[in-house]
Amino acid sequence: MFYRQIKPALLIFATLTIVTGVLYPLLITAIAQIAFAHRANGSIVFHNGKAVGSSLIGQEYSDPKYFWGRLSATSPMGYNPLPSSGSNLGPLNPVLRERVEARVKMLQGADPENKSPIPVDLVTASASGLDPHVSVAGALYQVPRVARVRGVSQEQIIRLVTENTTGRFAGVFGEPVVNVLQLNMALDRRAP
Repeated sequence: MFYRQIKPALLIFATLTIVTGVLYPLLITAIAQIAFAHRANGSIVFHNGKAVGSSLIGQEYSDPKYFWGRLSATSPMGYNPLPSSGSNLGPLNPVLRERVEARVKMLQGADPENKSPIPVDLVTASASGLDPHVSVAGALYQVPRVARVRGVSQEQIIRLVTENTTGRFAGVFGEPVVNVLQLNMALDRRAP
């Protein structure tokens, strides 16, 4: 009697394990590799045949000849996707205030002649702490510094910002943004 009950249970367990643990993942992986291989493989960006990053994860830039992205809230290493999370610091938290003030000083120190208001996304982290984008205002704020350091006109740099701006999703949702990695790669190609 016990054998008659255990045999169907084991058969169902084995069948579900094969279907849901092997066949279904293989099918979904195959569909992803055929339909959107670039995204399924991490949206890796290559430069001269070498992987330089992902278009989905921000990177740290500190050289003044490059555009700088949003702050990373991941620690101890910035832009690490494994401990991805926001800082969870509220607007009245003194630690957030200190971080914002330090970033403001850094931005002003890198371009003391720029008296424009600093866009908020340049001094705060995103919800994930990994955002690869800055707002168009955040990119335009950095144009004078990048143009001066590279010795090119601001108009040329603004053109690159415009070419690397992604519009609203479906023309309605979100705000236009600039992918910092792709913009910096375009800079190296066209405004060395």
